[in-house]
Amino acid sequence: MDPNKRPDDMVRITTPELAQAFIDEQVEALRAQIGDKNVLLALSGGVDSSVVAALLIRAVGRQLICVHVNHGLMRKGESEQVIDVLRNQMDANLVYVDATDRFLDLLAGVAEPERKRKIIGAEFIRVFEEEARKVAGEVDFLAQGTIYPDILESDGVKAHHNVGGLPEDLTFELVEPVKLLFKDEVRVVGRALGLPESMVERQPFPGPGLGVRCLGAITRDRLEALREADAILREEFGAAGLAGKVWQYFVVVPDMRATGVRDGKRAYEWPAIIRAVNTVDAMTATVPELDWALMKRITERILAEVPGICRVAMDLTPKPIGTIEWE
Repeated sequence: MDPNKRPDDMVRITTPELAQAFIDEQVEALRAQIGDKNVLLALSGGVDSSVVAALLIRAVGRQLICVHVNHGLMRKGESEQVIDVLRNQMDANLVYVDATDRFLDLLAGVAEPERKRKIIGAEFIRVFEEEARKVAGEVDFLAQGTIYPDILESDGVKAHHNVGGLPEDLTFELVEPVKLLFKDEVRVVGRALGLPESMVERQPFPGPGLGVRCLGAITRDRLEALREADAILREEFGAAGLAGKVWQYFVVVPDMRATGVRDGKRAYEWPAIIRAVNTVDAMTATVPELDWALMKRITERILAEVPGICRVAMDLTPKPIGTIEWE
């Protein structure tokens, strides 16, 4: 049986009882796989990696070392939130690494999406290898929050940093306890593990982060404009009560400029494109109909508060034919 293929008769995890059965099975399997060795977890703070963290804490306790890498491509305030939630609420053994300059220097001038993903994925592993040597000597296992859509989409659609971006000389054995689950199933398991609702319902965020939303070659000024515009969008959606009703929403800023007028003078600046989708399993997605007054308010705020943005547009493409992310 292919270990990366979900069995046709696998029951979908939709209830606390099914989730508990899955947890019991995975805890036993993790103990058998890891033994008395140490395991390093690539911890983004998203639901996938957080569920993996909770499973591993239950299975092997302090043998788990969580590493959160700030690659400079996080959303506004995200790393600070991850540190607070995981250290204070989950009591995780957490190592924080600020590698912003390291990643952005490697990505300078790189425009091709798959190359960006592979650079980010490979550098993540390098950082983890370095941190493993610092905090625990020899680490034999690398845990990841890979889920089933990551595997499916990496076969001909796009490389995910934790599937298609791993270097060939990887020295760790992979630990991927939720790799056969869809996103909705991971959330059910997270609740059964007792994770806080704010973490279970945390909006999906790709491993390469804003690197695949700052389209084309990343520049620091355009990346900062993207971060600020995205923060406004998330703030306004939250205030409108859409945080739990729209599955994912974000901004992308392409590597192109448009002509505008600012303070009576010609402005040649970037467009910001809003993307909002609803989905159950991330394999298909629809675009929700949003309140026009809300969208006007978001547009006005982005244009007024974010330097370098002179236009706001909205992506109405469902999946398929468009993927959820732009890159």
